Amino acid sequence: MIDKREDRLIASVKVGPKGQITIPAECRKMFDIQEGETLMVLADKKRGIAIVKADLFYGLMGE
Repeated sequence: MIDKREDRLIASVKVGPKGQITIPAECRKMFDIQEGETLMVLADKKRGIAIVKADLFYGLMGE
């Protein structure tokens, strides 16, 4: 299921047997995520999980 608007996208993904998910093509295109690129997984028990491009994350951290 994918719900796409101008600047937002909602998609459902399934977790595979190895704990992997596939980021939908529409989402990869929206954020220019390329094969081999490093992503950061941020998790908080109360707020959930977020996935951020590593270069953006480190840029925000000032490194």
